[in-house]
Amino acid sequence: MDKTLIIGYGSPIRGDDAIGPLAVERLVERGLPAGVEAIARHVLTAELVTELVGRERAIFLDAAAGGEPGAVQVHRLEPDADAHSTMAHFLDPSELLAWCRQLYGQAPEAYLITATGACFDYAHCQLSPVAEAALERLLEQVERVWVG
Repeated sequence: MDKTLIIGYGSPIRGDDAIGPLAVERLVERGLPAGVEAIARHVLTAELVTELVGRERAIFLDAAAGGEPGAVQVHRLEPDADAHSTMAHFLDPSELLAWCRQLYGQAPEAYLITATGACFDYAHCQLSPVAEAALERLLEQVERVWVG
């Protein structure tokens, strides 16, 4: 099993919300180093817990809706057993980590890297110019985190 799992998530039909899956696509095209796996999802679901178990590090990539468009931020995540999602469609990354810890006794070191979007209108995998510019900075942050 690879040590690091990158999960890019977001809706591919909601403009800049697609930045997580598109970031994964670019990382895979460039080639991932040994020990790093990347997957794209529309949303975070409970099934991802089994993908996270046994990993040393998880990096979640997502669009942010608030703040300065184009801003890229890195957040260290901790399991959050108090997060309450509906379990119907999506989970928070910290909630996924809490599920890992609760079910398997451990959770990977985890980070959330976001890029603030400018437009979330319908557009299939089409980023705004601001988000497209932020994508490269987001990828730079991913590489910094996986290098450690």
